[in-house]
Amino acid sequence: MTKEMQTLLMFGVIVVITLVVTYWASRRMRTTTDFYAAGRRIGGLQNGLAVAGDYMSAASFLGIAGLIAFFGYDGFMYSVGFLVAYLTVLFLVAEPLRNTGKFTMADVLSFRLRQRSVRTVAALSTLAVTLIYMIAQMVGAGSLVNILVPTLDYNLAIIIVGVLMICYVVFGGMLATTWVQIIKAVLLMGGTFLLSLLVLSHYNFSISAFFDAINHVTGQYCTAGGVLKNGQCTVGVPVTKTFLQPGLKYHGTFGQLDLISLGLALVLGTAGLPHILMRFYTVPNARTARSSVVWATVLIGIFYILTTFLGFGAALLVGKEHIKNQNLAAPLLAESVGGPIFLAFIAAVAFATILAVVAGLTIAGSSAFAHDIWVNVIKGGKENEREQVLVAKVTAVVIGLVSIGLALLLRNSNVAFLVGLAFAVAASANVPAIVLTLFWRRFNTAGMIAGMLAGLISSILLIVVSPAIMGIDPPGTPASAAHLIQAPALFPLENPGLISIPLGFLVAIVVSLLTRDEAAREAFSETNVRANLGINAEE
Repeated sequence: MTKEMQTLLMFGVIVVITLVVTYWASRRMRTTTDFYAAGRRIGGLQNGLAVAGDYMSAASFLGIAGLIAFFGYDGFMYSVGFLVAYLTVLFLVAEPLRNTGKFTMADVLSFRLRQRSVRTVAALSTLAVTLIYMIAQMVGAGSLVNILVPTLDYNLAIIIVGVLMICYVVFGGMLATTWVQIIKAVLLMGGTFLLSLLVLSHYNFSISAFFDAINHVTGQYCTAGGVLKNGQCTVGVPVTKTFLQPGLKYHGTFGQLDLISLGLALVLGTAGLPHILMRFYTVPNARTARSSVVWATVLIGIFYILTTFLGFGAALLVGKEHIKNQNLAAPLLAESVGGPIFLAFIAAVAFATILAVVAGLTIAGSSAFAHDIWVNVIKGGKENEREQVLVAKVTAVVIGLVSIGLALLLRNSNVAFLVGLAFAVAASANVPAIVLTLFWRRFNTAGMIAGMLAGLISSILLIVVSPAIMGIDPPGTPASAAHLIQAPALFPLENPGLISIPLGFLVAIVVSLLTRDEAAREAFSETNVRANLGINAEE
């Protein structure tokens, strides 16, 4: 059996298992609570696995391994950022969110700021973040499948992923999505652990010997912002560093600022990702929510520690000169240490990773429109369960079709900026509104709308004029690596978090201080009690 056939067979097994789960879940979905929150019957361990499955995206598994393989220490900072994000932020907001919300992020905000405009703006922000993140995942899926299985067309791979995610959500709702994420988490943890052991086996399972070998791997960059080509710099001079030294990716003044900006976006953006926040509405009570956070923390912590062996192992055993696409570092390492069958398994795990994340994103986007805009804005809060579920399913289909179309359109784009944009938008628009709603008495409706719009608009504008989008490429640069806008960047940082996140907080605070909203002020005490004690949270 050829390598392609083995990979396709593994993909097929994953698809069949997830479709069987979807059929099983469809037989148990009857109400809006079943569709949006799996009937609130998910246990602590189950939800912990699902949160981990939702959080550890393809960007984590494929992207971070590639960054470490190419940039060493600087690439590992992504692992640190994702891990610290979960530890510091979700521990603070997970339980209050679960206690004050029902199905969506907008529920939390409108519990205190009871205006239709609040739900509208929050729902639009949710849709923006989910759609951007989803496009990045789907483009990554198409690239992964197309490279590993060249006979499978890129467009067909995108359509397959899109159709599958629509099926999960439309027929199985949150229950199917949850179990797809659980299956993915188990496969990902098992595959990552086994791959790490195989890497260490080349060094007699000695971690010190492994890092001693890494310390002899070197990389280069150019000073003064030059581009390194064939050992020569277009501007500046080449600088050589080992993989355990910082600076291969983030060097110079703007490089250091970019690292800080990225860290802010990762750490704060996690608390504003709608598909992650929705997971805490699937548990029956606050105690189970806390339990699921602990389980997810253990799993996520182990995974991001193991990315060290994936990335550095690829640099040692494969060599970055043999890795044409950074996203293929982990699959190529699997082939190097375990042969074609293990490559097929790791590729299937990456495929399952993408399926699980896009399913969570789809249900987050569909619930934002159906629950927030359709029921609470257009219908004025008059809830019809059958109608709401139908609207959510139709919205899921529309979101799936739109994301398929955009992924096909952006197939030659650099998708790294899409992931950064999703985190930056979430951190700049959603986090200030959530934090100030839960913890500041003076916060009001005008401040929430102004702050969210300021963070949303500024983050998108700064990304558009940043080096991620704008730049002049040398002749012969392939379309997949070229900048979308061939002009000098107007903003020096690739990630706008350093500017847009403080701006979102600042605008929200200033507008709240300049305006009065007695209803929002009086509702703070009720919000504070319910957020911390969970009284009436199950109603």
